[in-house]
Amino acid sequence: MKVLITGASGLVGTALVSALATEGHTVCRLVRPESTGPRVRTAVDVPWNPATGELGSAASGADAVVNLAGASIASGRWTEARKQVLVASRVDTTRALVGMFAKMKVRPRVLVSASGAGYYGWRGDELLTEESAAGNDFLARMAVDWEAEARKAEGLGIRVVLLRFGLILAKHGGGLPRVMLPFRFGLGGRVGSGNQWLPWSTLDDAVGMIRFVITNENLTGPVNAVAPRPVKNAEFTRTLAAVMHRPAIFPVPAFVLRMALGEMADALALGSQRAVPQKLEQSGYRYQHRDLESALRAVLGNG
Repeated sequence: MKVLITGASGLVGTALVSALATEGHTVCRLVRPESTGPRVRTAVDVPWNPATGELGSAASGADAVVNLAGASIASGRWTEARKQVLVASRVDTTRALVGMFAKMKVRPRVLVSASGAGYYGWRGDELLTEESAAGNDFLARMAVDWEAEARKAEGLGIRVVLLRFGLILAKHGGGLPRVMLPFRFGLGGRVGSGNQWLPWSTLDDAVGMIRFVITNENLTGPVNAVAPRPVKNAEFTRTLAAVMHRPAIFPVPAFVLRMALGEMADALALGSQRAVPQKLEQSGYRYQHRDLESALRAVLGNG
């Protein structure tokens, strides 16, 4: 199988490239002109310019495309300029990608496009399946527009899967190292009330879910790419502290976070999405890590 990947140098993309190459697939990383990252021995770098539609010929004949492009939502305060970057890196890039498909004589069979559980907005204790309505905050509106651009590929005869990821647990990247930092110094604790739900998965399962939906032709549309047991923030912090052998006795008040992070605080730390993977469970995906404690022990090497 030949797979094209955007965002291949990110946390999930790097792990996915390695996994697919190990299985013997041909992996092509779509690389923008401004990219300065190192080459990867196990993948072919294909020049791609979303602004002009220019694409290297090595991309032809792909069976699947995995779209993981998007600037980090947690790197920098959400000024209006930063919001424009976040939207453009997702919505505009996905629009360009689908436009590229329209020009192809032989199109890929499937597009797997990243999205986020932020699609649902702040929903308290409501149980959220793929059929639940979208929220109305910045992340939710961005996710709606992002997914809409990806779904335009369906009109070209391409199966589209939209993976709504939560917090992806990895020791070397993503949000977990930031969360762990105060715990290392014995200063960790719940955030706000601690009652907000946190959808999560390990990096291994994030990659596993992508591989699963590529080959499972019965899966289309939105898929909650999260572990089957979401947890509240208070449980997450207690479990993380226990696995790290640190206390969790210094709660972070919501107003402190809002002063420090502004709008980001509500979206990334105080918001609540009790998302469950109904479609993956029904389709028979076998999780490597179903519960938080075993997942953290595996990720941090404390198993």
